[in-house]
Amino acid sequence: MKRILAWGLVVLAAGCAGGKLAGFDGGNLVPGTSTAEEVEKSMGPSKDKRAGPNGETILWYPRLPYGRVSYAARIGTDGKLIALEQRLTRENMEKIKPGAREDDVRDVLGPPQRIDWFPRQAVNAWTYQAQGIQPQIIVVELSKEGVVRRAYMMDDPESAARDRM
Repeated sequence: MKRILAWGLVVLAAGCAGGKLAGFDGGNLVPGTSTAEEVEKSMGPSKDKRAGPNGETILWYPRLPYGRVSYAARIGTDGKLIALEQRLTRENMEKIKPGAREDDVRDVLGPPQRIDWFPRQAVNAWTYQAQGIQPQIIVVELSKEGVVRRAYMMDDPESAARDRM
C-alpha cells in the first residue's frame, strides 16, 4: 500500500511540475506546427481513425473511464495538427439528433466506451462517460440499423452513489 501511495505522489508531483501530464491531453502539442507523428508519439496510438471534412484525418484519443474526456486530433492534408478538441461536451451531445446515423455519432463524439444491446427495445445504447460540473454519462440509443433514436446526458449514478458513502 505504501508503494502505491508513493508512486501516486511521484506521478502527481511530475504532473504539477510540468503543469500538465504530457501526453494525456496533448498540452505539449502546437496546432499548425506539431505533426501527426508527434501527436502519436505524445498521446500514444489512437483508438480510432476517421476521415474528416476537407481531407482531414481525425485521430481519436478517449481517456476513459477516469479522464472522462475524448480528444479528437484533427490532422490536415499537410500532416500537421489543426486542432485538439475535447468532444464529450453537452454542446456536442446536443448535435446528435434522432435520425442521425452511427457514423455521425462517431464523427462528433468518437468511439463509445461501451455498447449494450437491449433486445426488448431493439436498441443499441452507446455510453460515454463525461465530465460536467459533476461526472455525467452521455447515452446515444441507436436502432439495429444504426439510426439514432435519442441522445441524452445524465448524472453518473455510480458517482452519485460513491458520494453518498
